[in-house]
Amino acid sequence: MMHRTRKNMLTEWWWTIDRPMLVALILLLFFGLVLSMAASPAIAMKLNLDAFHFVKRHAMFVPVALGIMIGVTFLSPRGARRLALFVLVCAFFGMVLTLLVGGSVKGAQRWISIAGFSLQPSEFMKPAFVVIVAWLFAENDRRPEIPGNLFSIVIFMIAVALLVAQPDIGQTVLLAMVWSGLFFMAGMPIFWIFLLMGLGVGGLTMAYFFVPHVTGRINRFLDPASGDTFQVDTAMDAIIRGGWLGVGPGEGTVKRTLPDSHTDFIFAVLAEEFGIIACMVLISVYLFIVVRALKLALQTQDLFKRLAISGLALLFGLQAVINIAVNLKLMPAKGMTLPFISYGGSSLLSVALTMGLLLALTRKRPEIGMEKRQFFKPYD
Repeated sequence: MMHRTRKNMLTEWWWTIDRPMLVALILLLFFGLVLSMAASPAIAMKLNLDAFHFVKRHAMFVPVALGIMIGVTFLSPRGARRLALFVLVCAFFGMVLTLLVGGSVKGAQRWISIAGFSLQPSEFMKPAFVVIVAWLFAENDRRPEIPGNLFSIVIFMIAVALLVAQPDIGQTVLLAMVWSGLFFMAGMPIFWIFLLMGLGVGGLTMAYFFVPHVTGRINRFLDPASGDTFQVDTAMDAIIRGGWLGVGPGEGTVKRTLPDSHTDFIFAVLAEEFGIIACMVLISVYLFIVVRALKLALQTQDLFKRLAISGLALLFGLQAVINIAVNLKLMPAKGMTLPFISYGGSSLLSVALTMGLLLALTRKRPEIGMEKRQFFKPYD
């Protein structure tokens, strides 16, 4: 039992962490492990692997992800910023390295192999980018002589250039949405709003005309008869077959013919085996986390924390929305994982970092004199 009167690192952490959000995130990790057992055996057998190959690997990453998420929550806001800066620099370096020596998968160079594991640096870039950009916007507001907005634009352009070079248009769109949201919350002038809208439309138009796989995906979305829509059609079949209550754990049959059922289309497996009600429960958990994070962001007086918490919540929530929308045939396929649910080591660990930073910044701390605290001190 952790009493408030016992002053040590663990008890202070327990009484300052947002426990409802922490519980919701641990539930998502558990859901992801259960769904991995439901979705991945069929894929593993197609690849002539052990039926539980992906389950074992997912189970191996879950405690690591949990450890990262919990460990990061002990950082002070200053420590969170320093960690984000370190991760951002490493991620940019990794993305450049990926373009030079990374392997090509389905026409994209996004992964590098380290010690036998495939790593996607761009996944770790996203939460670090959000925290650093939030700090730059806050510094620009606090000290106008520092061109924080300009620096944030430069960092954003570097990130977009590296993502487009891979190419990874889905992640580019996600990052642009989050960055624009942060810029808006930081008090963006009306001129910038229209400029960014124009650049966004222009960028998507160029991607449509000059990136073949983007052209194909958009064409198939607008006109299914124009190309192969097997994945999204099969996902919809799985969702329809599941009905309200599902066919039962392990009883799904459509999932056996669904490519990427353990990653991009795991939501369809959930719908087939556990039903629409289970899907609504999962969506409610995501909604609870995002709404609670935004509520906590509104309660803080520190602009950096408010922007960073909001940005991390947007990153987490928008990624879930995009994945689910693709499964429901509401938008073109983007190859984006469902946070904490889809199989994938880089995705799982990067989301753990994202939510660890969010939990660290939402801890109950005094707002005054915060910047004078030590880097690794667990509370301020």
